[in-house]
Amino acid sequence: MAVPTSILGPPPVGQSGPGSMASWCSVSSGPSRYVLGMQELFRGHSKTREFPAHSAKVHSVAWSCDGRRLASGSFDKTASVFLLEKDRLVKENNYRGHGDSVDQLCWHPSNPDLFVTASGDKTIRIWDVRTTKCIATVNTKGENINICWSPDGQTIAVGNKDDVVTFIDAKTHRSKAEEQFKFEVNEISWNNDNNMFFLTNGNGCINILSYPELKPVQSINAHPSNCICIKFDPMGKYFATGSADALVSLWDVDELVCVRCFSRLDWPVRTLSFSHDGKMLASASEDHFIDIAEVETGDKLWEVQCESPTFTVAWHPKRPLLAFACDDKDGKYDSSREAGTVKLFGLPNDS
Repeated sequence: MAVPTSILGPPPVGQSGPGSMASWCSVSSGPSRYVLGMQELFRGHSKTREFPAHSAKVHSVAWSCDGRRLASGSFDKTASVFLLEKDRLVKENNYRGHGDSVDQLCWHPSNPDLFVTASGDKTIRIWDVRTTKCIATVNTKGENINICWSPDGQTIAVGNKDDVVTFIDAKTHRSKAEEQFKFEVNEISWNNDNNMFFLTNGNGCINILSYPELKPVQSINAHPSNCICIKFDPMGKYFATGSADALVSLWDVDELVCVRCFSRLDWPVRTLSFSHDGKMLASASEDHFIDIAEVETGDKLWEVQCESPTFTVAWHPKRPLLAFACDDKDGKYDSSREAGTVKLFGLPNDS
């Protein structure tokens, strides 16, 4: 059964740090011009602001393709949508209808008005921000935890806690195919070309299927332990995986070989995001910082401090702004802390 990333423990002793896969990580001679330039930018734009979003913790954040809106999904069974105005997020709407936690959401790849939510209530819902209404509710067989929209916009894939992935036609809202897997499915994604479908699994493997045939193409032993998350870079050159061994590995899309890994986190890597230019990779875990690496060297570019474990990170599709959400404490622990906030890093220090 798939495990929600919020309840993973620390990596097994000896599976991160020297002597593991991390020990062959490349070390470059000095910071690149890109790193120096971005560090200079972040020195003046290192502010993180919090925006109230939900009455309980936020599991997922995602930007619309045009970068005008940010959506968040929460344990409080709702989704919220914000408009990005100059240096702040302004709440536009709250979307109610799910009967259980909203575990993941994503936007249509090319239509900035549509997003889809996956919930433990055994449905997915497609929402339209123009009418602020749910335009479709699709019943599925299990409690949904993963969702992604195909790059061509035609199909939505949703994975549930019983390791079933259902492929839903985005126009007719009917199921086109269903696959039951014999392994724990963690995260799912199409490649940018839309002709392969990737799954990360509980045995540390990346399983690759042809699409739309859904025939096994390859299984890659990526990590010695649970492979949790996967993201493709917008340029189509790399994809990255994050694992319970606290490592992030970067893969060449065409060769399907690991080109480098990043080992600055100490806890299972829950969430990843590539910047719009494909040059930065943000990764986060229960560590109280988000690591921002230069993709080409693996060098540390910046770290974003946070006070608790991070569930989700998402770079803006056009600007060096990082949205994220952490395990905010409820009022009963510390009444000064807001539960269910969305955070934005990269704002001007004087804003």
